[in-house]
Amino acid sequence: MRRPLPLPLLLCAALGAATLATAPAAARPAADPPATTGAAAAASGTQPFASYWYPNTLLTWDPATDPDARFNRSRVPLQPRTQDPALRANPAARAGEGRVTSLAAFAPTSGNPSQGSADPNAYAFGYWQYLDTLVFWGGSAGEGLILAPNPTVIDAAHRNGVKVYGTVFFPPAAYGGRLQWVRDFTQKSDGRYPVADKLVEVARFYGFDGWFVNQETGGGDAALAGEMRELMRYADARGPVEFMWYDAMTESGAVDWQDALSSANDAFLQENGRRTSDSMFLNFGWSASGLDSSRTLARSLGRSAYELAAGVDTEGGGYNTSVDWNTLFPPNRPHTASLGLYRPEWTWKSAADRADFQARDSRYWVGANGDPSNTSTSSSWKGLATYVAESSPVTAKPFVTSFDAGQGDFHNSQGRRVATGGWNNLSLQDVPPTYRWLVASAGSRITPSIDFTDAYEGGSSLRLTGRLDAVNTVRLYQSRLPVAADTRLSVVLKTPAAGPSHLRAAVSFTDAPGTFTTLDLGSTSGGDWERRTLDLSGYAGRTIAQIGLQTTGTADALDVRVGQLAVYDGTVDTAAAPTGLTVLGASEVSATRRSLRLAWTASASGAVHHYEVYRRNPDGGRTLLGATPNDAYFVAGLDRVGAETETTLEVEAVSTEYGRSAAATTRVTWPGGGTATNLALDRPATASGRCNTAEGPEKAVNGSVTGGNGDKWCTLTSAKWLEVDLGSVRSLSRFEVRHAAAGGESAAWNTRDFTIQVRDSTTDPWTTAVTVTGNTAAATSHPVAVTARHVRLQVTRPTQNGDPAARIYEFEAWGA
Repeated sequence: MRRPLPLPLLLCAALGAATLATAPAAARPAADPPATTGAAAAASGTQPFASYWYPNTLLTWDPATDPDARFNRSRVPLQPRTQDPALRANPAARAGEGRVTSLAAFAPTSGNPSQGSADPNAYAFGYWQYLDTLVFWGGSAGEGLILAPNPTVIDAAHRNGVKVYGTVFFPPAAYGGRLQWVRDFTQKSDGRYPVADKLVEVARFYGFDGWFVNQETGGGDAALAGEMRELMRYADARGPVEFMWYDAMTESGAVDWQDALSSANDAFLQENGRRTSDSMFLNFGWSASGLDSSRTLARSLGRSAYELAAGVDTEGGGYNTSVDWNTLFPPNRPHTASLGLYRPEWTWKSAADRADFQARDSRYWVGANGDPSNTSTSSSWKGLATYVAESSPVTAKPFVTSFDAGQGDFHNSQGRRVATGGWNNLSLQDVPPTYRWLVASAGSRITPSIDFTDAYEGGSSLRLTGRLDAVNTVRLYQSRLPVAADTRLSVVLKTPAAGPSHLRAAVSFTDAPGTFTTLDLGSTSGGDWERRTLDLSGYAGRTIAQIGLQTTGTADALDVRVGQLAVYDGTVDTAAAPTGLTVLGASEVSATRRSLRLAWTASASGAVHHYEVYRRNPDGGRTLLGATPNDAYFVAGLDRVGAETETTLEVEAVSTEYGRSAAATTRVTWPGGGTATNLALDRPATASGRCNTAEGPEKAVNGSVTGGNGDKWCTLTSAKWLEVDLGSVRSLSRFEVRHAAAGGESAAWNTRDFTIQVRDSTTDPWTTAVTVTGNTAAATSHPVAVTARHVRLQVTRPTQNGDPAARIYEFEAWGA
């Protein structure tokens, strides 16, 4: 099937700028449009976005000078998975055969927030157990052609053992494509492919796994196609980085969709015994004979047929799309090839609300019955659970889930409300249940669901409801967790009233995976979250194969929420507290609201699941501002409460066992809050040295950054310090530092690492009040609550690029 609009054209229409469908190519500028990579966000308190580039703008990208780069890093490694054929929910589903790749667009190419947002309406994908690779889909001629994945998506995918690819997209000329962009991409210098070097650097720095290459710009020749293949092999050798090639450009250089692996495109998979790409996405017009010949050709090249993904376009119709499933996944026979799903986020885009999205997503992945073991339906779309056995990343302790879907209408911590208002952040999504939903009962079946009205951690919990007239066994997670002498199973639950919980924890072991051992959770006091910690030492030496729940007794209307399930050893571990919490910059949203970029030094010891960012309220309580596994976070809105003059911010580490550390703190002073002034202005200043006579320490306290490149203190001394005498001991509320770019110089010269120290007299030792590492911003703000007469800025790493000179345009000490 040759579509009237090939694969990426619909992408342009859906994701590109509104003018792309109407503006003629000739009207486009000769130079590349600007692609925002974060460097344009010079105001350091502004929203960071996911990165995207054109080939030549990618060549200029440097994470050391891109202020958004540290906010776009994933800290979650790719987890191993288990897939036991004996534990398949659906006997017809096959394990270890055809893989599933999803090409999903979570947001437009531009303007995609790095760390989630306050909008609860988001594509919070939750069926990772059927997926092997996710392609972060996007790119357009008017925004950028090379799109790096959002770190929240990488975090969620990797936590579930799913690889993530960025997208390289060269559109047809009708949608603004230019053959020069393809030539820019494959440019070569001294035996190197510089764009490929950058692709590897981006994937390594941001923490994702590879790139999907979609080259649909016509006019190429065999030489250009050959350079494209050499580029992928070159990058692979410098990786690790993987490539998936889309069936469009052929070996002749022409764009001619084959709908198969053929002699016209097989060199993009394997050439002369050399691996070119890791997999190929076949265009949507595949046929039974085409897949058979593709499989045969792949094997003759020494490659697996499962490295070929037969494309299925669901952007327009979702589960109403007609697919020849029996050819791709023939009954009672090995799979013919793998599956490539184009735009499964139809389930979200077409939904009326969150409940509708949940229902549509379940039907898409599991089937019309919402039961992966029962996919009988008159619909031709029976759900992916019919064909592909579920996988599970639950292979190591600790395992903790609070059934957080990565979105919500509030946020709870340990069962208490710490934030109101909607949000989405897939970095916080827990591993979803492997079996969603698999309930065995001799009577009425209870109904499991993800409940967004209450939570123990995050914005959702597991809820079990229905008439209870027989034992119900709810299989939740497939696992491979060895039991030690001190292994514990913990369950947090809540019932609306005191009385029997009607609930047992259920586990099976690998020596008898289909047989559950149950442990009663007893009665509850009703109305609040309660924890039950169960001793598994009696099963030491065995390995947990499944984790579930079982109901017992009878009830007309069972209603029990499960807020957390955890398997861990010993007592709950905590991580060391983070340190060096710093406000990298702030932007005024309104007279009473600021946006902030925060950074800190990660916990020195202990395994951290994520960090939680709070503000301390005037009444002593706390409000959650957000959370991330990263060591930097953007706060979209810090609101001033009443007439408060300053706000204390706190960041605490939440361990992988959900123990909480002490908090790192800093303070933000509000404009007009008290009588704070710059006490360093025009005060006596001394320094370790100066680059020349005109660049002495007095220039850093003269109140000006606009006097040209000489309006700064500069030094090349090995020890680099600047001291200011405030005249008397003063109360200080914050320091402000203006670095090289604040005076118009290169951002590569912004101070990277420095400390600020204080003391009351020259006979006192210096005390460190501020420690900053990894700064990229032109101006930094550092709230403190100290007293001092003498203040010292000590530079330990003066620039981003190794230049030895420290350049400070202004050093301010604010207080009363």
